[in-house]
Amino acid sequence: MNFEHSEKVLNLMQQVDDFMQEHIYPREEEYVNFVSDQDNRWVVPPFIEELKEKARAAGLWNLFLPEEYGELSPGLTNLEYAPLAELMGRVTWCSEVFNCGAPDTGNMEVLARYGTPAQKEEWLVPLMDGKIRSAFLMTEPQVASSDATNIECSIVRDGDVYVINGRKWWSTGAYDPRCELFILMGKTDPNASRHVQQSMVIVPRNTPGVTLVRPLMVFGSAHSPNGHGEILLENVRVPVENLILGEGRGFEIAQGRLGPGRIHHCMRLIGGAQRCLDLMCKRVDQRVAFGRKISSQSSIRADIAKSRCEIEQARLLTLSAADNLDRYGNKGAKDLIAMIKIVAPQMCQTVADRAIQAHGGMGVSQDLPLTEIFAYARFVRIADGPDEVHMSQLAKSTIGTTLSK
Repeated sequence: MNFEHSEKVLNLMQQVDDFMQEHIYPREEEYVNFVSDQDNRWVVPPFIEELKEKARAAGLWNLFLPEEYGELSPGLTNLEYAPLAELMGRVTWCSEVFNCGAPDTGNMEVLARYGTPAQKEEWLVPLMDGKIRSAFLMTEPQVASSDATNIECSIVRDGDVYVINGRKWWSTGAYDPRCELFILMGKTDPNASRHVQQSMVIVPRNTPGVTLVRPLMVFGSAHSPNGHGEILLENVRVPVENLILGEGRGFEIAQGRLGPGRIHHCMRLIGGAQRCLDLMCKRVDQRVAFGRKISSQSSIRADIAKSRCEIEQARLLTLSAADNLDRYGNKGAKDLIAMIKIVAPQMCQTVADRAIQAHGGMGVSQDLPLTEIFAYARFVRIADGPDEVHMSQLAKSTIGTTLSK
């Protein structure tokens, strides 16, 4: 394996880092203050669109979309995108500035890979342009959604429309005022075999029968302006043309969507962990306690050494998964993607916790991004499949591979 970055990627890394130094880091405090103001709930900070235009003008736009999507893609592989996503992950909200933010990235990949020409024209083009945002409606409150075959939301054909009834939650992005479409997973045939009961359909956000019930808080944060919504769908009617790929293909689409989505989270989490370690190193070198620098304390040095090892291990594992995704696709890379989904969020959570402890009271304040990075890592241990599911599937695959030798 050769993970040396090409000159093209090194140049892009420098461009992304320069952009963040000039435009992102200086706005962090402003962003936090804006979204923390209750009067600004579900209002996009005014400078976000300005930054998006700057990023697009600099050619730092839609970098996530794999090269197989032709003219829609900037031509990067997943392996080439990894260090760029890591840089963006140092600030939890900035991926959107480069039009590389979840859940739009996953929804764009679904439309690019499986959408009809009409669906691409109506929804993918404005998403790629950064003019609108989207949400993905899969998880449900009344069932264990870690098993996607459990979902109960019904999609019933009635002539030339589908009628949708159900309740979804943790629909990230649903409260964003720019969100205009939902990609929803539900059941078109509950009597079919287990993995072909589900389908995916495009639901415009303003369709009659769609009700945003409430925003869901994460550790007390509404994650404004995007939010995570609980959504009620009552006799929602959409044209049959809004079905993606075909009836019974929903589980197949989900597996295609979640693979890249999981690896993108892990790339960003490595960046978040690196930011925590960098801040920790600076802090302990500046503070004196009991007559000497904190950095001279053996326990602090152990935490820093362990953090560096753990970040590098996760980084290399993520690069390996990205390389396999490029070479062999989602199916061929599934075990490595499961590994990084187990490893990276826990690693980032641990490193962030150490950094918080080293900062003392400042570590849990809004003056630093440590608690936000910690919360993101903890959230991702559940999102896109909880740790336990990935460990169970990875163990099953490992046992099978071993016994087949």
